[in-house]
Amino acid sequence: MLDRIRHALETSLAAGNIPGAVAVVGNSAGTIGEVTVGTKGPGGPPLAQDDLFQIASMTKALASVASMQLVEQGRLALDEDIGTSLPALANPQVLEGFDDGGKPVTRPAAGPITLRQLLTHTSGLGYEFMSAELTQWRQYNPAAPGTLASIQLPLLADPGTRWIYGVSTDWVGLAVEAASGMTLGDWLARHVTGPLRMSDTSFAFDDAVKARLVPLHARLPDGSLAAFPVHFGGGEKAEFQSGGGGLISTARDYLHFCRMILNRGQLNGARILKPETVIDMSTNQVTMPAGRLVTNLPGFSSDTDLFPGMDCGWGLGFLINPEPGPDGRAAGSLAWSGIANSYYWIDPENDIAAVICMQHLPFGEQAALDVLNAFERAVYGI
Repeated sequence: MLDRIRHALETSLAAGNIPGAVAVVGNSAGTIGEVTVGTKGPGGPPLAQDDLFQIASMTKALASVASMQLVEQGRLALDEDIGTSLPALANPQVLEGFDDGGKPVTRPAAGPITLRQLLTHTSGLGYEFMSAELTQWRQYNPAAPGTLASIQLPLLADPGTRWIYGVSTDWVGLAVEAASGMTLGDWLARHVTGPLRMSDTSFAFDDAVKARLVPLHARLPDGSLAAFPVHFGGGEKAEFQSGGGGLISTARDYLHFCRMILNRGQLNGARILKPETVIDMSTNQVTMPAGRLVTNLPGFSSDTDLFPGMDCGWGLGFLINPEPGPDGRAAGSLAWSGIANSYYWIDPENDIAAVICMQHLPFGEQAALDVLNAFERAVYGI
């Protein structure tokens, strides 16, 4: 398998003009193998297995697990008004449109937002870079990245009526903080990453982290890559720890998390979740197709559908493909990604978990998806 993976990565990375990737594969018993190909950027030093990546939206699964730990303890509830814990989400407003002068027009939402809706991206909250309407709204409501105001958005639909990818999981992280009295990072360190021995996973952005961090690059119109020094967590002055995208980690660390899910909530003697909680998180919770992404900022993110032609579901934190994937994973697998083109999947039927980390924009460009698909085919021997 490792020879297949190395060949697949070398070929697909070169074809896509992507400098490098770190990939790991494991199962419920342990790590099967690790493969590193290429460099940290055009002309840069070689990648290493312990290099740090901004895993961005792969943070969402960890924040979701943290919230479900608190649900297990009775300190959060899935189907109650989250506004009781997070007053900023009480009495939400839906963006109806704009008046003749271009100013936003809102109305009260038809009902409250719940934790379940935040976890399933059916709260109505979106992302500005995926919504022209929110981008226009922001012109009248300026906020700096990393501030709480940056995630205080109107809804794009009534709660529970549409699957809309957005800042919902940032609010999940804040719900964890409200219920626990701890920062999200401290809760994760004590109850998730610490027990799982994910020693390189944190919200830290100090000099020691920066020294090991793979530089972010962005694709230029001519196809080349240029350095793009952005921190998705909002940088050192961020007002909150972003449960939606602020963690820095290694591919190796993230595999520990994936293997815990494969093992129904435990790993190496550490119980993170009850088995029935993992089953709930792995079960489709939505009645509408999930996972299809559109962009309002093409240099940052592409229109992306990881399973074209398939109506995917969403659990309490994961994309779920209801049919077998074209590149090997079984139906019922769990997955998601980070905006700098890092990806993972968890395949309980075949007892496989896999993580691949790249570090460039735009998210979901075809070249990056080609690398992901080649990696997956190599894992399954297709």
